Amino acid sequence: MGKNKLQKFEDMSGFPHVFQYPFAILQEKGFEMKGRWNGQFFKNDHPIVLELGCGKGEYTVGLGKLFPGKNFVGVDIKGARIWSGAKQALEDGMTNVAFLRTHIELINRFFAPGEISEIWITFPDPQMGKVNKRMTSVRFMQLYREILPDSGIIHLKTDSHFMFTYTCEMIKANDFPVLVQTDDLYHSHLADEILSIQTFYEQQWLDRGLTIKYIRFVCEPRETYIEPDVEIEQDSYRSFNRSKRSGKA
Repeated sequence: MGKNKLQKFEDMSGFPHVFQYPFAILQEKGFEMKGRWNGQFFKNDHPIVLELGCGKGEYTVGLGKLFPGKNFVGVDIKGARIWSGAKQALEDGMTNVAFLRTHIELINRFFAPGEISEIWITFPDPQMGKVNKRMTSVRFMQLYREILPDSGIIHLKTDSHFMFTYTCEMIKANDFPVLVQTDDLYHSHLADEILSIQTFYEQQWLDRGLTIKYIRFVCEPRETYIEPDVEIEQDSYRSFNRSKRSGKA
């Protein structure tokens, strides 16, 4: 591990708004703030919004600044990435932003039923060959339902045609209400102040001429959840690791 990463981990261990729980401790003791985020940390009764796979935390911090009447928690497993947003929030004196370092699959161990009002998923890996790892798959919808209210909203912002198409098909198969949908955000009338917050990876895709897709829907409870059975053309430019992805093929 590089010296820079070690310094970032050391910094974050002292950040009061960053929570890091090794799996062994989580298994043994659980997370004592589950169901108590508002009372114990944020000290208010404002809605809590998650950004899953937050990366450097640009959206978490950006939304926190736009909406002081809401609380935001960025979630990612990569501590060196979280450091950027966590440091900015701390320097800016933001009291409505926190970061949680954990795997998304464990999110229901940190938040109680109905504790989260909205979820943002910004530029996730489309996991084209592994549906169970896809962050808008039925498996994850069932997980999100454990922490969202019946009216809980999910936002997806992506450069991936595959991810966007798959998510639209998943929504259709489960008859979830769609609130907003576009396959070319910045050439639509929808690119408002919120949606124009750009992550590090989003800027990379825009620089390469890719269009940004966005969909907002309500993840309503269902007795059974249906995984869509559809063939979707894969993104050829996603054949590289994240750090080595090039432009469109």
